[in-house]
Amino acid sequence: MLRKHTTCRRTFLKNLAATGAVISLPAYIPSQALGKNGTVAPSERVTLGCIGVGGRGMLDTNGLLRTNAGQVVAVCDVNAQRRKRAQSTVNSYYAKTRPKSDYKGCDAYNDFRKVILRNDIDAVMVATPDHWHVPIAMAAVRSGKDIYVEKPLAISIGESRALKDIVQRYSAVFQHGTEQRAMAHLRYACELVRNGRIGRLHTVSVGAPGGRAARPVQPTSAPDHLDYDFWLGPAPKVPFTPGPCLGNGHWFISDYAASGFVAGWGIHPMDIAHWAMDADRTGPLEIEGVGVYATEGPHDTPLKWNVSMRYADDVKVRFIDSSQWKLGAEGIRFEGSDGWIFASRFKGLDAGDKSLLKSVIGPNEIHLYEASNDDRNFVECVRSRGETVSPIHAAHSSTTVCLLSNIAMILGRKLKWDPGTERFTNDDEANQMLSRAHRAPWNI
Repeated sequence: MLRKHTTCRRTFLKNLAATGAVISLPAYIPSQALGKNGTVAPSERVTLGCIGVGGRGMLDTNGLLRTNAGQVVAVCDVNAQRRKRAQSTVNSYYAKTRPKSDYKGCDAYNDFRKVILRNDIDAVMVATPDHWHVPIAMAAVRSGKDIYVEKPLAISIGESRALKDIVQRYSAVFQHGTEQRAMAHLRYACELVRNGRIGRLHTVSVGAPGGRAARPVQPTSAPDHLDYDFWLGPAPKVPFTPGPCLGNGHWFISDYAASGFVAGWGIHPMDIAHWAMDADRTGPLEIEGVGVYATEGPHDTPLKWNVSMRYADDVKVRFIDSSQWKLGAEGIRFEGSDGWIFASRFKGLDAGDKSLLKSVIGPNEIHLYEASNDDRNFVECVRSRGETVSPIHAAHSSTTVCLLSNIAMILGRKLKWDPGTERFTNDDEANQMLSRAHRAPWNI
């Protein structure tokens, strides 16, 4: 385990040797135990707990397993089937890849509090449904842990700001699970925009997959392997239905996801748009939009949306679902006075002038944070105490603009926003929507 404020074992041994003390070592020590051949010694690895190990959570857990400098020692989920699967995955991985002397079993928990109260865990990954992100993450930071939190950061702007404040107060290392800042072609597109390759930026179009409708489902009894009341946590108490808890239905129900795919998927390209716009610490000045909603069934977040925003320097941003443009399922189109660039996670890059895509970013120009993998970057920053590629202020900014879009659609009128005070300047009703009540005892 890596301890933040104590001397690590390697330093201790070096200091001990300098005093002339005799240190007896076994005749053979595996290279992994000494941190040779590109490995990290066990005493210097970041110990990790993974909270929420469903579909997205298992992807994150597998990513953290592959970071040589980290070791997963605990998994947690209120679904017994999922946590047992995760525990088996972790134990099997280490049994195959690390020597017996280095191998330690992975513990499994139903209650996240048992993970964050362990003194031998340095950091936690939170990949629960969205309504649990902030309560768990805040508790983890208060217990001295660093945190990797899946996107979107929160289900309300008030929650997001509260987490940002406590992360900064405790100097915790934070990584947001938007992933795309660790993709080289998207970083390059942002550098082209930031260095003026398309002239003065004036228009940004952001597209993301739309929401999903669902048929009405009758309540039933929760299965024995699910702690349903704990799954609900801070959300209102309602009868159990299979879709939200055992499938992906929670992505599109406002009690658990606030804005559905507006933030749940849209935050990916919106975060990249903010990176290119140098808007990681600010937001729009005006916002208005319309949404299309299902007329029946449990899903109550937008199926389609069309949101318009105005930022400082009169930069206009249009945020739409992918049914309304012909550029693919997702992506960002940057338009400037001298041309345009299109950037997509799946479709790569395009530009009006193809030579732009061969442009070299010079040594004296703006170079953005380079990371090849967000899981590895998080673990490295826990060790170095440096800032990650997706830090808390960027996570808060990109989450906020998605949640602002949702508020504008619900109210159906133009709203004026002050990014400094993080309040609406022209709408008291909108300001009442900045925070949401939590079911006791899960208040933040």
